[in-house]
Amino acid sequence: QSRWERTLAVNLTGPMLLAKHCVPYLRAHRGAIVNLTSTRAHQSEADTEAYAASKGGLLALTHSLAISLGPEVRVNAVSPGWIDSRDSQARRDEPLRVEDHAQHPVGRVGKVEDVAAAVAWLLSGSSAFVTGQEIVVDGGFSRKMNYLD
Repeated sequence: QSRWERTLAVNLTGPMLLAKHCVPYLRAHRGAIVNLTSTRAHQSEADTEAYAASKGGLLALTHSLAISLGPEVRVNAVSPGWIDSRDSQARRDEPLRVEDHAQHPVGRVGKVEDVAAAVAWLLSGSSAFVTGQEIVVDGGFSRKMNYLD
């Protein structure tokens, strides 16, 4: 299996199969699905075609499922940007640079807790009128113009 096929199998086919097989339970309990996509669905670095395509496809799958499964099941996506997901020991041993944090409008690189909070909100009753949407959790990074001096 090629890298392309493997990446799409994990990042796109996997969530589709999970949704397909969980739909009866989700409908019975008026559940919600939150897909974890990425800001890479909107912006790329060189040689990330499979990843970017899989995350872009997952965004499209998200809004398609929201229409197909509603009103019983809500489907949304969270797209993290730069999240420092290293374990606490690695973060202590090799802290990120001040410049890494400074390039984010909120003044820091994201934490896994930032993503978890967005997912928790989308799964809660507080977001009962939200479906088919993407929440970008990147500290404003993707909204900042970046020009070389």
